[in-house]
Amino acid sequence: MPEFFAPCPRGLENLLHSDLESLGAKDVRATEGGVQFSADWEQCYRANLESRIASRILWRVKETTYRTEQDIYKAVFDLQWHRWFNVGNTIRVNTTAIRCPLKSLEFITLLVKDAVCDRFRAHCNERPSVDTLDPDVRIHVFIEDSRLMLYLDTSGDALFKRGVRQHTNIAPLRENLAAGILRLMKWQPGTPLLDPMCGSGTFLLEAAQISLNIQPGIARHFAFEKLLNFDAKTWQAMREQAIAAQLPPRPLPLYGSDLYGDALKTARRNLEEAELAECVELKQANVLEISAPAEHGMLVANLPYGERMGELEELEELYPRLGDALKKKFGGWTAYLFTADKAILKLMRLSPSKRTPLFNGAIECRLLEYKIVSGSNRKP
Repeated sequence: MPEFFAPCPRGLENLLHSDLESLGAKDVRATEGGVQFSADWEQCYRANLESRIASRILWRVKETTYRTEQDIYKAVFDLQWHRWFNVGNTIRVNTTAIRCPLKSLEFITLLVKDAVCDRFRAHCNERPSVDTLDPDVRIHVFIEDSRLMLYLDTSGDALFKRGVRQHTNIAPLRENLAAGILRLMKWQPGTPLLDPMCGSGTFLLEAAQISLNIQPGIARHFAFEKLLNFDAKTWQAMREQAIAAQLPPRPLPLYGSDLYGDALKTARRNLEEAELAECVELKQANVLEISAPAEHGMLVANLPYGERMGELEELEELYPRLGDALKKKFGGWTAYLFTADKAILKLMRLSPSKRTPLFNGAIECRLLEYKIVSGSNRKP
Protein backbone atom coordinates (compact mmCIF):
# COMPACT_ATOMS: atom_id res chain seq x y z
CA MET A 1 0.00 0.00 0.00
CA PRO A 2 1.42 3.43 -0.91
CA GLU A 3 2.81 5.53 1.95
CA PHE A 4 2.11 9.24 2.31
CA PHE A 5 2.99 12.24 4.43
CA ALA A 6 0.57 15.15 4.97
CA PRO A 7 2.18 18.32 6.36
CA CYS A 8 -0.06 20.75 8.25
CA PRO A 9 0.23 23.86 10.47
CA ARG A 10 2.00 22.93 13.71
CA GLY A 11 -0.52 22.40 16.49
CA LEU A 12 -3.14 20.80 14.21
CA GLU A 13 -1.52 17.37 13.83
CA ASN A 14 -4.05 15.57 16.06
CA LEU A 15 -7.00 16.95 14.10
CA LEU A 16 -5.43 15.79 10.83
CA HIS A 17 -4.66 12.37 12.36
CA SER A 18 -8.34 11.98 13.24
CA ASP A 19 -9.46 13.08 9.74
CA LEU A 20 -7.17 10.63 7.95
CA GLU A 21 -8.29 7.74 10.17
CA SER A 22 -11.91 8.58 9.38
CA LEU A 23 -11.06 8.37 5.64
CA GLY A 24 -9.84 4.79 6.21
CA ALA A 25 -6.08 5.46 6.14
CA LYS A 26 -3.87 2.88 7.89
CA ASP A 27 -0.76 3.14 10.10
CA VAL A 28 -1.63 6.78 10.83
CA ARG A 29 1.07 8.45 12.91
CA ALA A 30 1.32 12.13 13.87
CA THR A 31 4.76 13.75 13.89
CA GLU A 32 5.71 17.38 14.43
CA GLY A 33 4.31 19.34 11.50
CA GLY A 34 2.35 16.56 9.85
CA VAL A 35 0.98 13.02 9.72
CA GLN A 36 2.35 9.84 8.11
CA PHE A 37 -0.11 7.25 6.80
CA SER A 38 -0.71 4.41 4.35
CA ALA A 39 -3.65 4.55 1.95
CA ASP A 40 -4.90 3.35 -1.41
CA TRP A 41 -5.16 5.82 -4.30
CA GLU A 42 -8.86 6.43 -3.85
CA GLN A 43 -8.18 7.51 -0.24
CA CYS A 44 -5.35 9.75 -1.50
CA TYR A 45 -7.78 11.47 -3.90
CA ARG A 46 -10.32 11.85 -1.09
CA ALA A 47 -7.75 13.31 1.32
CA ASN A 48 -6.87 15.96 -1.29
CA LEU A 49 -10.53 16.73 -1.94
CA GLU A 50 -11.81 16.74 1.64
CA SER A 51 -8.99 17.65 4.04
CA ARG A 52 -9.41 21.14 5.45
CA ILE A 53 -6.29 20.78 7.63
CA ALA A 54 -3.53 19.24 5.43
CA SER A 55 -1.18 21.52 3.47
CA ARG A 56 -0.30 18.80 0.93
CA ILE A 57 -0.54 15.04 0.41
CA LEU A 58 2.95 13.75 -0.46
CA TRP A 59 3.50 10.22 -1.82
CA ARG A 60 6.71 8.72 -0.45
CA VAL A 61 8.58 6.99 -3.29
CA LYS A 62 11.89 6.33 -1.50
CA GLU A 63 13.42 6.29 1.97
CA THR A 64 17.09 5.44 2.42
CA THR A 65 20.30 6.56 4.09
CA TYR A 66 23.15 8.46 2.45
CA ARG A 67 26.64 9.71 3.24
CA THR A 68 27.65 11.78 0.21
CA GLU A 69 26.08 13.82 -2.57
CA GLN A 70 26.83 10.93 -4.91
CA ASP A 71 24.70 8.62 -2.73
CA ILE A 72 21.78 11.01 -3.16
CA TYR A 73 22.27 11.18 -6.94
CA LYS A 74 22.32 7.38 -7.19
CA ALA A 75 19.22 6.94 -4.98
CA VAL A 76 17.27 9.34 -7.22
CA PHE A 77 18.63 7.98 -10.53
CA ASP A 78 17.73 4.40 -9.56
CA LEU A 79 14.00 5.24 -9.35
CA GLN A 80 11.88 4.62 -12.43
CA TRP A 81 10.40 8.09 -12.74
CA HIS A 82 9.07 7.34 -16.23
CA ARG A 83 6.57 4.90 -14.68
CA TRP A 84 5.01 7.75 -12.67
CA PHE A 85 4.85 10.69 -15.09
CA ASN A 86 5.59 11.60 -18.72
CA VAL A 87 8.75 13.28 -19.98
CA GLY A 88 6.51 16.05 -21.35
CA ASN A 89 5.49 17.07 -17.80
CA THR A 90 7.36 19.99 -16.28
CA ILE A 91 9.06 19.43 -12.91
CA ARG A 92 10.23 21.33 -9.86
CA VAL A 93 12.38 20.06 -6.96
CA ASN A 94 11.94 21.39 -3.39
CA THR A 95 14.50 20.49 -0.71
CA THR A 96 14.15 20.85 3.05
CA ALA A 97 16.56 19.54 5.67
CA ILE A 98 17.13 19.18 9.41
CA ARG A 99 20.71 18.73 10.63
CA CYS A 100 21.97 18.02 7.11
CA PRO A 101 25.77 17.47 7.13
CA LEU A 102 26.12 18.48 3.46
CA LYS A 103 27.07 22.05 2.64
CA SER A 104 24.53 23.29 0.11
CA LEU A 105 20.80 22.54 -0.15
CA GLU A 106 20.78 24.40 -3.48
CA PHE A 107 23.35 21.95 -4.81
CA ILE A 108 21.27 18.97 -3.59
CA THR A 109 18.21 20.42 -5.37
CA LEU A 110 20.23 20.68 -8.61
CA LEU A 111 21.62 17.19 -8.09
CA VAL A 112 18.15 15.65 -7.68
CA LYS A 113 16.85 17.52 -10.75
CA ASP A 114 19.82 16.25 -12.79
CA ALA A 115 19.33 12.67 -11.59
CA VAL A 116 15.63 12.71 -12.59
CA CYS A 117 16.44 14.22 -16.00
CA ASP A 118 19.33 11.80 -16.56
CA ARG A 119 17.03 8.87 -15.75
CA PHE A 120 14.53 10.04 -18.37
CA ARG A 121 17.32 10.58 -20.90
CA ALA A 122 18.56 7.02 -20.30
CA HIS A 123 15.00 5.73 -20.79
CA CYS A 124 13.77 7.72 -23.80
CA ASN A 125 16.60 10.05 -24.85
CA GLU A 126 14.58 13.09 -23.72
CA ARG A 127 14.46 15.07 -20.49
CA PRO A 128 11.61 16.91 -18.74
CA SER A 129 11.70 20.72 -18.54
CA VAL A 130 11.90 22.63 -15.27
CA ASP A 131 9.13 25.07 -14.32
CA THR A 132 9.63 26.68 -10.92
CA LEU A 133 6.37 28.68 -11.00
CA ASP A 134 3.65 26.27 -12.14
CA PRO A 135 5.10 22.76 -12.58
CA ASP A 136 3.06 19.68 -13.47
CA VAL A 137 5.06 17.55 -11.02
CA ARG A 138 6.65 18.63 -7.74
CA ILE A 139 9.38 16.42 -6.27
CA HIS A 140 10.02 16.97 -2.55
CA VAL A 141 13.37 16.01 -0.98
CA PHE A 142 13.51 15.79 2.80
CA ILE A 143 16.79 15.16 4.63
CA GLU A 144 17.11 14.52 8.35
CA ASP A 145 20.63 13.68 9.57
CA SER A 146 21.65 10.74 7.35
CA ARG A 147 18.09 9.87 6.21
CA LEU A 148 16.87 10.76 2.74
CA MET A 149 13.18 10.75 1.80
CA LEU A 150 11.81 11.43 -1.67
CA TYR A 151 8.18 12.35 -2.32
CA LEU A 152 5.96 13.04 -5.30
CA ASP A 153 3.41 15.74 -4.52
CA THR A 154 -0.13 14.56 -5.28
CA SER A 155 -1.64 17.99 -4.50
CA GLY A 156 0.13 20.50 -6.75
CA ASP A 157 -0.73 23.92 -5.33
CA ALA A 158 -0.89 23.79 -1.53
CA LEU A 159 -4.26 22.53 -0.28
CA PHE A 160 -4.97 25.75 1.61
CA LYS A 161 -5.42 27.29 -1.85
CA ARG A 162 -9.07 26.34 -2.11
CA GLY A 163 -9.63 28.02 -5.45
CA VAL A 164 -12.09 30.49 -3.87
CA ARG A 165 -10.26 33.20 -1.84
CA GLN A 166 -8.50 35.05 -4.65
CA HIS A 167 -8.00 38.40 -2.93
CA THR A 168 -6.10 38.93 0.33
CA ASN A 169 -5.12 41.73 2.68
CA ILE A 170 -1.91 42.16 4.66
CA ALA A 171 -1.06 39.17 6.91
CA PRO A 172 -3.85 36.86 5.75
CA LEU A 173 -4.58 33.69 7.68
CA ARG A 174 -4.15 30.51 5.66
CA GLU A 175 -7.36 28.63 5.07
CA ASN A 176 -6.23 25.38 6.70
CA LEU A 177 -5.16 27.21 9.87
CA ALA A 178 -8.54 29.01 9.94
CA ALA A 179 -10.35 25.68 9.48
CA GLY A 180 -8.27 24.15 12.28
CA ILE A 181 -9.13 27.04 14.61
CA LEU A 182 -12.86 26.54 13.89
CA ARG A 183 -12.42 22.84 14.75
CA LEU A 184 -10.55 23.62 17.99
CA MET A 185 -13.38 26.00 18.91
CA LYS A 186 -15.82 23.09 18.39
CA TRP A 187 -17.93 25.45 16.28
CA GLN A 188 -20.82 23.70 14.53
CA PRO A 189 -22.92 24.87 11.56
CA GLY A 190 -25.99 26.70 12.83
CA THR A 191 -24.11 28.29 15.76
CA PRO A 192 -23.86 32.08 15.27
CA LEU A 193 -20.28 33.03 14.36
CA LEU A 194 -18.90 36.57 14.35
CA ASP A 195 -15.49 37.69 13.06
CA PRO A 196 -15.25 41.38 14.05
CA MET A 197 -11.85 41.84 12.34
CA CYS A 198 -12.63 39.74 9.30
CA GLY A 199 -10.03 41.06 6.85
CA SER A 200 -10.39 39.09 3.59
CA GLY A 201 -13.00 36.83 5.20
CA THR A 202 -11.09 33.57 5.64
CA PHE A 203 -12.94 32.35 8.76
CA LEU A 204 -16.29 33.24 7.20
CA LEU A 205 -15.53 31.52 3.88
CA GLU A 206 -14.47 28.34 5.68
CA ALA A 207 -17.54 28.41 7.94
CA ALA A 208 -19.89 28.95 4.96
CA GLN A 209 -18.32 26.07 3.04
CA ILE A 210 -18.56 23.77 6.08
CA SER A 211 -22.20 24.78 6.64
CA LEU A 212 -23.14 23.95 3.03
CA ASN A 213 -21.06 20.74 2.89
CA ILE A 214 -18.83 22.18 0.14
CA GLN A 215 -15.60 20.18 0.02
CA PRO A 216 -12.50 22.42 0.21
CA GLY A 217 -10.93 21.01 -2.97
CA ILE A 218 -14.03 20.95 -5.19
CA ALA A 219 -13.11 24.15 -7.12
CA ARG A 220 -9.55 23.18 -8.11
CA HIS A 221 -7.28 20.67 -9.84
CA PHE A 222 -4.64 18.39 -8.30
CA ALA A 223 -1.23 17.07 -9.34
CA PHE A 224 -2.36 13.42 -9.10
CA GLU A 225 -4.39 14.08 -12.28
CA LYS A 226 -1.03 14.26 -14.14
CA LEU A 227 0.33 10.96 -12.79
CA LEU A 228 0.31 7.91 -15.07
CA ASN A 229 -1.61 5.80 -12.52
CA PHE A 230 -4.46 8.38 -12.37
CA ASP A 231 -7.88 6.70 -12.26
CA ALA A 232 -10.07 9.31 -13.98
CA LYS A 233 -13.27 7.29 -13.60
CA THR A 234 -12.92 6.94 -9.81
CA TRP A 235 -12.04 10.63 -9.45
CA GLN A 236 -14.97 11.79 -11.61
CA ALA A 237 -17.41 9.69 -9.56
CA MET A 238 -15.97 11.11 -6.31
CA ARG A 239 -16.36 14.71 -7.54
CA GLU A 240 -19.91 14.13 -8.75
CA GLN A 241 -20.85 12.59 -5.40
CA ALA A 242 -19.35 15.58 -3.54
CA ILE A 243 -21.19 18.10 -5.74
CA ALA A 244 -24.50 16.23 -5.28
CA ALA A 245 -24.05 16.40 -1.46
CA GLN A 246 -23.68 20.22 -1.43
CA LEU A 247 -26.48 22.37 0.00
CA PRO A 248 -27.70 25.46 -1.89
CA PRO A 249 -26.47 28.86 -0.60
CA ARG A 250 -28.82 30.56 1.89
CA PRO A 251 -28.56 33.15 4.67
CA LEU A 252 -26.56 31.68 7.59
CA PRO A 253 -25.86 33.02 11.10
CA LEU A 254 -22.39 34.16 9.97
CA TYR A 255 -21.36 37.77 10.62
CA GLY A 256 -18.28 39.73 9.68
CA SER A 257 -17.14 43.27 10.27
CA ASP A 258 -13.95 45.28 9.90
CA LEU A 259 -12.83 48.79 10.71
CA TYR A 260 -11.46 49.25 7.20
CA GLY A 261 -13.69 49.55 4.13
CA ASP A 262 -11.01 48.13 1.82
CA ALA A 263 -10.81 44.95 3.90
CA LEU A 264 -14.57 44.59 3.76
CA LYS A 265 -14.57 45.06 -0.02
CA THR A 266 -12.02 42.25 -0.27
CA ALA A 267 -14.12 39.94 1.90
CA ARG A 268 -17.23 40.76 -0.11
CA ARG A 269 -15.45 40.05 -3.42
CA ASN A 270 -14.17 36.72 -2.12
CA LEU A 271 -17.65 35.69 -0.95
CA GLU A 272 -19.24 36.81 -4.23
CA GLU A 273 -16.71 34.90 -6.36
CA ALA A 274 -17.30 31.78 -4.23
CA GLU A 275 -21.08 32.35 -4.73
CA LEU A 276 -21.49 32.57 -0.95
CA ALA A 277 -22.30 36.29 -0.55
CA GLU A 278 -25.86 35.64 0.68
CA CYS A 279 -24.56 33.34 3.44
CA VAL A 280 -22.71 36.06 5.38
CA GLU A 281 -23.77 39.44 6.77
CA LEU A 282 -20.96 42.02 6.48
CA LYS A 283 -20.75 45.56 7.82
CA GLN A 284 -18.08 48.18 8.46
CA ALA A 285 -17.65 48.70 12.20
CA ASN A 286 -15.13 49.19 14.98
CA VAL A 287 -14.63 46.01 17.02
CA LEU A 288 -15.03 48.09 20.21
CA GLU A 289 -18.47 49.36 19.20
CA ILE A 290 -20.32 46.37 17.72
CA SER A 291 -23.00 44.44 19.59
CA ALA A 292 -23.65 40.71 19.66
CA PRO A 293 -25.81 39.69 16.66
CA ALA A 294 -27.47 36.88 18.66
CA GLU A 295 -28.05 35.92 22.29
CA HIS A 296 -25.42 33.18 22.21
CA GLY A 297 -22.65 32.36 19.79
CA MET A 298 -18.93 32.30 19.08
CA LEU A 299 -16.63 35.19 18.28
CA VAL A 300 -13.32 34.56 16.52
CA ALA A 301 -10.63 37.09 15.64
CA ASN A 302 -7.14 36.99 14.21
CA LEU A 303 -5.82 39.87 16.30
CA PRO A 304 -3.42 42.35 14.72
CA TYR A 305 0.19 41.91 15.59
CA GLY A 306 3.10 43.99 14.40
CA GLU A 307 2.60 45.51 10.99
CA ARG A 308 -1.14 45.00 10.63
CA MET A 309 -2.20 47.67 13.07
CA GLY A 310 0.80 49.78 13.78
CA GLU A 311 2.69 50.29 16.95
CA LEU A 312 2.74 48.47 20.27
CA GLU A 313 1.19 51.47 22.03
CA GLU A 314 -1.97 51.12 19.92
CA LEU A 315 -2.29 47.44 20.84
CA GLU A 316 -1.68 48.16 24.53
CA GLU A 317 -4.59 50.59 24.33
CA LEU A 318 -6.77 48.18 22.32
CA TYR A 319 -6.57 45.08 24.55
CA PRO A 320 -8.14 46.41 27.78
CA ARG A 321 -10.85 48.20 25.78
CA LEU A 322 -11.54 44.98 23.85
CA GLY A 323 -11.85 43.07 27.13
CA ASP A 324 -14.34 45.65 28.39
CA ALA A 325 -16.36 45.57 25.15
CA LEU A 326 -16.61 41.78 25.24
CA LYS A 327 -17.71 41.82 28.88
CA LYS A 328 -20.35 44.49 28.32
CA LYS A 329 -21.82 43.34 25.01
CA PHE A 330 -21.08 39.62 24.60
CA GLY A 331 -22.32 37.94 27.79
CA GLY A 332 -23.30 34.35 26.96
CA TRP A 333 -20.79 34.17 24.07
CA THR A 334 -17.44 32.41 23.83
CA ALA A 335 -14.62 34.45 22.28
CA TYR A 336 -11.57 32.93 20.60
CA LEU A 337 -8.68 35.31 20.01
CA PHE A 338 -5.72 34.20 17.88
CA THR A 339 -2.55 36.15 18.56
CA ALA A 340 1.23 36.07 18.66
CA ASP A 341 1.34 38.85 21.25
CA LYS A 342 1.90 37.52 24.77
CA ALA A 343 1.20 40.96 26.28
CA ILE A 344 -2.51 40.39 25.67
CA LEU A 345 -2.72 37.96 28.61
CA LYS A 346 -2.10 40.78 31.09
CA LEU A 347 -3.67 43.65 29.19
CA MET A 348 -7.07 42.09 28.33
CA ARG A 349 -8.00 41.90 32.03
CA LEU A 350 -9.96 38.72 31.31
CA SER A 351 -8.83 35.21 32.23
CA PRO A 352 -8.68 32.73 29.33
CA SER A 353 -10.30 29.37 30.08
CA LYS A 354 -7.99 27.68 27.55
CA ARG A 355 -4.74 28.47 25.74
CA THR A 356 -3.83 26.39 22.69
CA PRO A 357 -0.37 26.82 21.12
CA LEU A 358 -0.44 27.02 17.30
CA PHE A 359 1.95 28.22 14.62
CA ASN A 360 1.10 30.66 11.83
CA GLY A 361 3.96 29.68 9.52
CA ALA A 362 7.05 30.12 11.70
CA ILE A 363 5.33 32.49 14.15
CA GLU A 364 4.38 30.94 17.49
CA CYS A 365 0.85 31.98 18.44
CA ARG A 366 -1.87 31.18 20.97
CA LEU A 367 -5.58 30.54 20.53
CA LEU A 368 -7.14 32.00 23.68
CA GLU A 369 -10.64 30.96 24.76
CA TYR A 370 -12.73 33.36 26.84
CA LYS A 371 -16.13 32.34 28.16
CA ILE A 372 -17.83 35.72 28.47
CA VAL A 373 -20.08 36.07 31.50
CA SER A 374 -21.25 39.62 32.14
CA GLY A 375 -19.61 41.05 35.24
CA SER A 376 -17.23 38.15 35.90
CA ASN A 377 -13.84 36.77 34.82
CA ARG A 378 -12.42 40.23 35.48
CA LYS A 379 -8.86 40.36 36.72
CA PRO A 380 -8.26 43.05 39.37
